[in-house]
Amino acid sequence: MKKFLNEFKEFALKGNMMDLAVGIIIGAAFTAIVSSLVDDIINPFLGLFTGHIDFSNLFVALDGQEYATLEAAESAGAAVIKYGSFVSNVINFIIMALVVFLIVKVINVMRERMEKKPEEAPTTKNCPYCRSEINIEATRCPNCTSQLIDVDKL
Repeated sequence: MKKFLNEFKEFALKGNMMDLAVGIIIGAAFTAIVSSLVDDIINPFLGLFTGHIDFSNLFVALDGQEYATLEAAESAGAAVIKYGSFVSNVINFIIMALVVFLIVKVINVMRERMEKKPEEAPTTKNCPYCRSEINIEATRCPNCTSQLIDVDKL
């Protein structure tokens, strides 16, 4: 039992688990922001193009009756299909997916930039006479024995 508790403690306190917990908390807060963006900004904007239709009030009553509002249908106990709510949730999902895509894209670009290794200085050069590869510091070619002129020392 003690081994089990130690394993659980090690699992629960690992960095990945804490990162996941923080991600879930931030994700929940972010979901509230996106929902507000859709409900309070995008849906009214879409309402301009759709004749001020309130997506949250779009529904179909399954009992065949006509109701003025969704609240009236629900208070009458009618089963309803809330397709307006579904449209809002689809818009929420698309925006959330777009934002997550952009965040991951930015993180991947930053990661690539950080992982790029600086180019190492060359350690070899080609002999100008025989074209064989020789040490960068060589003053005489070991293959053709030509005297190499060091341009830096002229």
